[in-house]
Amino acid sequence: SMIAQTLPRTLLLKVYTTYVSLAFSIPIGILLAYRAQTKLDKTVSNVLFGLSSIPNFAIGLALAYLLGVKFDLLNPLGYVPISDGLGEHIKSMIMPVLSLSLGLIATFARLLRADIISTLKEDFVTMASSKGLSNRWILWRHVFRPSSLSLLTAAALNMGSLIGGAVIIEAIFALNGVGMFLVTSIALRQYLAIQSTVALIAISYIVFNLIVDAFMPKIDPRIRSHHGA
Repeated sequence: SMIAQTLPRTLLLKVYTTYVSLAFSIPIGILLAYRAQTKLDKTVSNVLFGLSSIPNFAIGLALAYLLGVKFDLLNPLGYVPISDGLGEHIKSMIMPVLSLSLGLIATFARLLRADIISTLKEDFVTMASSKGLSNRWILWRHVFRPSSLSLLTAAALNMGSLIGGAVIIEAIFALNGVGMFLVTSIALRQYLAIQSTVALIAISYIVFNLIVDAFMPKIDPRIRSHHGA
């Protein structure tokens, strides 16, 4: 019953964090790869490197102080369910999601940038360019899909690990999710609850990786051809 109560909060936190991370990291990664070795690329890459080195809890504490205390823009504590209003629900999730997603945006964007730069050196890209196709079409249609496999794998692993990794964020913003439930269960030595939560985290890893493995051949047909051979 406790897992049923806390799991939806953590699942929503995971989904929102992954969506925001991908929504921002994909265009940033493509832009940096397209403008590789330029001043823009070097500046933004340095900013992303610095951002990825900041712990999630430090970002969370900074956001809670700035947005929740100093400027009083958001309530820094508590979770508002969707049933109490979508707007209030989103407001209660903004700071936790930003705390977890800013570092992921930096990591995902740098990962995608490196893969796109590698893919741009492939022969099929040169052939597509020789046919007179626009750079934007080549990037989105021919380069992005095969370059996104590492990004999707990293996103899937992140989805599985967020239950345990969001413990401090859940504590800072009083979300009372699965992570906090696990910590409480350990402190109280509730072994059945600990086993159930650990099993849930393991199942999350497996499920999200299976989903990505199932979609990979559709994203990059070369994988399907390799398995067929």
